[in-house]
Amino acid sequence: MTTPVKETAAMIAGMEPVLVEGSFAFVPWPKGKAWPAGTRASCVEDEGLSLIVPVEAAPKDAVAMRCITLRVHSSLEGVGLTAAVSAGLAAADIPANVVAGYHHDHVYLPRDKADLAMKILRRLQQEAAK
Repeated sequence: MTTPVKETAAMIAGMEPVLVEGSFAFVPWPKGKAWPAGTRASCVEDEGLSLIVPVEAAPKDAVAMRCITLRVHSSLEGVGLTAAVSAGLAAADIPANVVAGYHHDHVYLPRDKADLAMKILRRLQQEAAK
């Protein structure tokens, strides 16, 4: 297992963005209904359960999103990675929904913005590595 990276510049320099195969959607999920195969994450909100599921398991009107995983093992106590990613994508008018896992952060964004987002994140990584 790798040691979590906590220093801001090191997290950004090591983020190694990877575009995940497939498309996903954030959806409310009925209590007691089995989760679909390939569910990526869950969140319990006051309004109920939300899941991130493969777009094929979502209602037809769901917003299809791509996922970019930041391969750095960022510390849960690290500061600045989400802010840098969000600011870089916001400057290009790309909405970003960041979900933190134990090992990595995952950025969900509109499908048609995925390639541009990868270019932006790679540029941020290169600039931080200097």
